[in-house]
Amino acid sequence: MSAVWGNKLKLTIFGESHSAAIGVVIDGLPAGVSLDTAEIQREMARRAPNGGEFSTPRKEGDEPEILSGYFEGKTTGTPLCAVIKNTNTKSADYEQFKHIFRPGHSDYGYFLKSGGNNDYRGGGHSSGRLTAPIVFAGAICKQLLREKGIEIGAHIAAVADIEDGRFDTDIRKETLTALTHKAFPLLDEEKFASMRERIALAKSEGDSVGGIIECAVVGLKGGVGEPFFDSIESRLAGLLFSVPAVKGVQFGKGYEFAKMKGSEANDAFRYKDGKIVTDTNNNGGILGGISTGMPIVFDVAIKPTASIFKEQDSVDIATGENAKLTIKGRHDSCIAVRAVPVVEAAAAIAIFDLIG
Repeated sequence: MSAVWGNKLKLTIFGESHSAAIGVVIDGLPAGVSLDTAEIQREMARRAPNGGEFSTPRKEGDEPEILSGYFEGKTTGTPLCAVIKNTNTKSADYEQFKHIFRPGHSDYGYFLKSGGNNDYRGGGHSSGRLTAPIVFAGAICKQLLREKGIEIGAHIAAVADIEDGRFDTDIRKETLTALTHKAFPLLDEEKFASMRERIALAKSEGDSVGGIIECAVVGLKGGVGEPFFDSIESRLAGLLFSVPAVKGVQFGKGYEFAKMKGSEANDAFRYKDGKIVTDTNNNGGILGGISTGMPIVFDVAIKPTASIFKEQDSVDIATGENAKLTIKGRHDSCIAVRAVPVVEAAAAIAIFDLIG
């Protein structure tokens, strides 16, 4: 099974949720780059399970250890490898999943793919735990992009049916930076109480809720991207759909375009301070797969956490009969909250791969 992505920047992730460690190999980083390790750790902490109000009770420090590709405080240009140890596993909670598949999970698919040799503990290689290496790689790419004047940030656009505000046409870099320092990033802070209540209600019912994350990339020059197979949408969506629980990606107005007229959907051009801009940004800063210089804006739909505590129907391959399943363990009631830095990281990796 391949776990490699990228053209100019190649990313390989490895490990399982309950293996000794997980990690990443990054091939294609330039030599001589000093990494802000404190900033990388801050990004890791945003995603890390910490037992907090919106996180699984599983606590992991998620402190990456760089094994190669970094010498005397700078990248060497050779593949950079980092590992993140798993220190708080409870594998016994998953023993029944060896023969009873969890609804909404990848257990059945991995069982078929591996001929029954998959690591079922905590979801194995398909676990959201594997997004930690993605965040590590994304934190590095964010630093490299920032040197080029490019900033990336995201917010929780919706939890269940409760919606936050949306990015307007003029997105400031300061706004995106500020969002990355919020534990629950919102544009309209007044929506926090109702979102918090909705997540708590689902948790009390042994259930979960999904959400939408809106992400923006500001400072990317026009002319980036290739038509058709290597369009910005293709590269971004390909990596975003690799993030567990992502079930939808749309750029700009996305599905709303189906209800619009061309006169409503088109972004009119004009000059502003000697630069060509558009009055609106319905197309999310991308036309024909190529950047226009306007902010890249896209949505990601995160499905409800599949591990819920309500009794569900499944099958028992040990007996060949239908079975009832009650999941134990430690799980998020709304994974969208911790997925925000993962979406930003994926965007950073994809954009750097296009321009690096």
